[in-house]
Amino acid sequence: MRNLAHKYCFLADTLSDWVGKTCMWSAAIGMLIMIYEVFTRYVFQMANDWVFETTIMIYAFHFCMCASYALKNGAHVAIDIISGRCSLRTQAILDMISYIIFFFPSVGVVFFRGITFAADSWRIKEVSWSEFPAPIYLQKTIIPVMSGLLLIQGFAIFIRRIEQAIDGDNYNKEAK
Repeated sequence: MRNLAHKYCFLADTLSDWVGKTCMWSAAIGMLIMIYEVFTRYVFQMANDWVFETTIMIYAFHFCMCASYALKNGAHVAIDIISGRCSLRTQAILDMISYIIFFFPSVGVVFFRGITFAADSWRIKEVSWSEFPAPIYLQKTIIPVMSGLLLIQGFAIFIRRIEQAIDGDNYNKEAK
């Protein structure tokens, strides 16, 4: 059973790494668009209506699609005031409790509500109300994709916490 769990964790980590490392380049694209905007605005006195919405969409894409990568690498905010002083087994149990009470329910709601949210947007081919009618339905599709990736990675972390709770101080993070 552990072998199957390790394979799942490996696949989840690989997926999060690939998506995160691929999508992190969207930040550079957003930055280049902002540089273009500043250059054209101040050098040619020419404002671009599409830049504001495009950069918001690019950065939203970036942060959403890199969320599971951040979760995998421990980059999300964690308050370890209490658990940091506990044994590895107790830390794992506290993490498992917080995942069951907070993480899975909240991300699950975002996932299932995001599916209907995106489907409704696709059905009406929703666009923004600005002068640049950007396709909002593409952006809303990222919501269930992001939460699905978070659930996949969160389940892998949960599996590791189960092993950590069982193994206690003998748990080896690097070997998993």
